[in-house]
Amino acid sequence: MERSRKTQNCNSFSSSDPSTPTFGSAAASPSIASDANSGILNETVLMLVFRSINWDPHVICVAACVSRRLRAVASRVLFRELCISRAPRMVTSLTAGGAAPGGRLGGGWHSLAKLLFFCCGCAVPTRFFALDRPTPGHFVAISRFSKTSGRSFLMRRCWGDMLFVSDPCEHPEVGGVGEEDLGAYRGVFRGFMKSKTRAWLIGKKQELENRVRCPYCGARVWSMMAAGLVPKTASRRLGSHEGRLDYFVCVNGHLHGFCWLAHLSTDEEGNNDEEGTDDDDDDDGGGDEAVERNVEDDDNDGNVAL
Repeated sequence: MERSRKTQNCNSFSSSDPSTPTFGSAAASPSIASDANSGILNETVLMLVFRSINWDPHVICVAACVSRRLRAVASRVLFRELCISRAPRMVTSLTAGGAAPGGRLGGGWHSLAKLLFFCCGCAVPTRFFALDRPTPGHFVAISRFSKTSGRSFLMRRCWGDMLFVSDPCEHPEVGGVGEEDLGAYRGVFRGFMKSKTRAWLIGKKQELENRVRCPYCGARVWSMMAAGLVPKTASRRLGSHEGRLDYFVCVNGHLHGFCWLAHLSTDEEGNNDEEGTDDDDDDDGGGDEAVERNVEDDDNDGNVAL
């Protein structure tokens, strides 16, 4: 009799509080299970957690793989806060003046976050860029994005556009021992839908590539080499020989490209700098002197580190 009374009291305790779920029991109601998980998916709680770890991109990617609900929250909130925290001046430039209506960027915040921290490498050769073997993508420890560098990738007719481009990520000797290194770079346009570059591509009825997709948002891309929109200053900015590069721009304004980086000695680097004001630059937008004029003003616009 005493044993039966103790069992009854124990059962009463476990069910007396309706807000306390019975862990491991199939009899728990859906509403109770929902209440138990709501704290994990609460956006305020998640933001506090990820802010405490400085918006670690690796952890956000792992969280986005847990469930569809967490992936939706990560795409809408966490990746946006990551971009704002790690590259505040760059994000301000990309969203100012109605360039991102409603705070929405082309391709989404998750695409921009990937672009900031992930080098896409070079998976396959393209029409204008031969490659012996593929180079896989990887996270980068630190990246520098500059709108001054971006201007080097724009023809003079498109100078009104704002484009941030990273320094090339070097992949040593992928072309063979003693040959050039592969450089992979990436970038993003501000307000690409209203840009002169897009207007030129549409006006000339430039076809989208069939075999290449944007590695950051999956959208279709234009080949800037095929469109004839690659200025000579792009090669000089990258430290590559003329014509030894290729890059693409997707319909959302993301840029990715490749180049061969020559092995330069100190003397060769100095000679290359002196050649930056050649007269033939008049055809594509001026020499390096014009491009370099404001380097000190925006070198810190988009420095990001893991």
